[in-house]
Amino acid sequence: MKKSLLVLATLGSLAGGASAQSAITIYGILDAGLVSERGNAAGTVTKLTSGVQSGTRLGFRGTEDLGGGNSARFTLESGFGMDNGFSNQDSRLFGRQAWVGVGGNWGAVALGRQYSPHYLALMENDPFKVGLAGNAQNLIYSPTRIDNALTYKSPQWSGATAELIYGLGEVTGNPSGGKQFGGSVGYNNGPLNVKLGYHSANDPTGNDSDKDTLLIGTWNFGPVTANLGMTQRKGLLSLDERDYLIGFLAPFGPSTIIGSYIRKDDRTAINRDARQWALGYTYNLSERTNLYTSYGRITNNNGASYTVGSAIEKGSGDQAFNIGIRHKF
Repeated sequence: MKKSLLVLATLGSLAGGASAQSAITIYGILDAGLVSERGNAAGTVTKLTSGVQSGTRLGFRGTEDLGGGNSARFTLESGFGMDNGFSNQDSRLFGRQAWVGVGGNWGAVALGRQYSPHYLALMENDPFKVGLAGNAQNLIYSPTRIDNALTYKSPQWSGATAELIYGLGEVTGNPSGGKQFGGSVGYNNGPLNVKLGYHSANDPTGNDSDKDTLLIGTWNFGPVTANLGMTQRKGLLSLDERDYLIGFLAPFGPSTIIGSYIRKDDRTAINRDARQWALGYTYNLSERTNLYTSYGRITNNNGASYTVGSAIEKGSGDQAFNIGIRHKF
């Protein structure tokens, strides 16, 4: 009996020592709201939906100290709907993120399903953070997550940062098929935050590619932050378009007013231009819980069919109004 107790005590001591070198965090966002979408030929739809301001998620984030300033790291993040409990991202178990890697003073390397630097640059500098009815992705294309990806993130050098991503296409017999490559460089110092992003994605044959370039940033004037951005998309199916974004974010007390205007310039012969304007408001009930409302409208030209969506939905019409609540934990 004493031997058994000694063994258990020893194992417990070892487990305690191991856990002191590791940390696992459970986190998430719960977002639910009412959305009214108009301007669809089939008519207006009003729904209770999830992921309006931010995609609802449950995540696990962990680190292990490897010594010498280095650590092993991982993130597993699942997306689901508050309105119905179903999995999002094509019913993947960890469809939002699933990666493992190592990092230290030299930067960080990770392998798995990850966000593209192009998307992260857009999300960071869009006044609506690619959510609500003002979602910049309603008009601006940005590759969100990349499967089979290797990434490198640099440390910060006097406000400058860099990120790289390489996605294996995994097409048998064709190493160029489906291959993706991208990156970003940024500078954040004082009131200025600016990023230049690029992403190239080959089609399954490897003979054509979609090339996307983005330059976007913010300037904090104190009471108001101004947002400016420009993108270029070329490649697949003779695409040739430019996007221009201007916006603002004005916090006062627990409230924040958000607005933006985006113009799409289609430079092909069909000239399917579009314009979006949006206005939003959030109110912080606490550090982790806020209320939100927003309205967005798109004007389509020459047969363009862009719709007003939210953080995870494309939307069904050229107008949308939403109101809801978001809680972070």
